[in-house]
Amino acid sequence: MAAEAGQLQLNAFEPIILHSLSESITHLRAACLTLAERCVSGITANTEALRASVENSIGLVTALNPHIGYTAATDIAKEALATGRGVAELVLEKGLLPAETLTALLRPEVLAGSGHAPA
Repeated sequence: MAAEAGQLQLNAFEPIILHSLSESITHLRAACLTLAERCVSGITANTEALRASVENSIGLVTALNPHIGYTAATDIAKEALATGRGVAELVLEKGLLPAETLTALLRPEVLAGSGHAPA
């Protein structure tokens, strides 16, 4: 059945494929320009809200795990979740790390992997 019309090669359909591809690229370009113009342009980050969100994230405990140990990290995460307090606040309160070390470990550059964590 498939070979009934003798169209086993793509060559016969290449013009249609290229036309559709060209049309799709044109639509994508227009969509990107519209998105940039009407949505992305003018967006600014609320650095204070972002900083507060990161500081109150329980995920910070993973960066501290190698330094305070798994058990302590788990306990801190559970308490932070139960009380709504920040991980850094609890680590300092329990005396698990000095403030300077904690600050160095929680620097954005270190968390993003582009900086060096203290030993």
